[in-house]
Amino acid sequence: MKLELGKKRNSSAAATAVGMMAIVLWSLMMGLVRLVSESFSATLGPALIYTCGAILLLIFRRPKPLSQAPRKYLLIGGGLFVFYETSIALSVGLAATSAQSVEISLVNYLWPTLMVLLAAAVSHRKHAVAYAIPGAIVATAGVIVSVGGNSGLDWHVAAHNVASNPLPYLLAFAGAFAWSVYAVITPSMAKGYDGTSLFFPLVTCTLWVIHIVTSVVGGGTSGSDDADGASGAGISATLGNLGGWIAAQPVSAWLTVVFAAVAIAGGYACWGYGILHGSMETMAVASYATPVLSVGASALLLHLSLSLPFWFGALLVAAGSVLNWLLQKR
Repeated sequence: MKLELGKKRNSSAAATAVGMMAIVLWSLMMGLVRLVSESFSATLGPALIYTCGAILLLIFRRPKPLSQAPRKYLLIGGGLFVFYETSIALSVGLAATSAQSVEISLVNYLWPTLMVLLAAAVSHRKHAVAYAIPGAIVATAGVIVSVGGNSGLDWHVAAHNVASNPLPYLLAFAGAFAWSVYAVITPSMAKGYDGTSLFFPLVTCTLWVIHIVTSVVGGGTSGSDDADGASGAGISATLGNLGGWIAAQPVSAWLTVVFAAVAIAGGYACWGYGILHGSMETMAVASYATPVLSVGASALLLHLSLSLPFWFGALLVAAGSVLNWLLQKR
């Protein structure tokens, strides 16, 4: 009996460790997506990443039969998942600079705080929302500090930085809100079914449609002058020109695409395994370090020298999430 109990504990600990690998992989995601977007463009880069990621998931994490999936989960959960992934991928690519892409990643990491606020709002527990507000204030202050740059907690500077290029910030916040809704409402809908491997191809198709449409109408960044010239020539000309251009890209650019796909798809695979077989509470607490890890990884990958206020902002985002967790346990 003791031997069996020990094996179960070891198995759970190993599964938790695998689940926490997702945190490490996801912390690399923002920096890698930015590098791919700089090589292939803000719309083409994410499309290539998610194409590779969808293939990897279908090979290594094949979904259960579609007939077992609740229809409500597929429609609502799938829609939120696709919106979140598309928004985050495009927001990083559309950032004006590498430093701004790191700021946008912190906006994305407001989702744990938004999730706690939403869960508190729908729980009908006494004082649940009141307990969630302090953490939300701390995390939001962290974003303002980071976006304010060297000025620190300066609303005017942060507002100016956002106003100069509002779309990626809006996409990141909308994505964070969508993911918080997904995290709160889909577990009861899913009934144990994990649709990640099904949703990824939908994200891929959405990103390809966005890239092709923006290229054809001339409103997107194609990543090359040749591809830009095909904007008004129709979809077939755009795709034909695009095929030749992406084939000419260096091996290093394609390796970055693969690494980014592994970081995103591998992160989901590890997280899913950890949830099923490990300690969800341990993984949840560890995930609050993701904003700081992501900032550090992005700074290394993008060769950025970030200011002290920026690092302080990242710590505040993580601290706000931890504060929410501590207050909710009361």
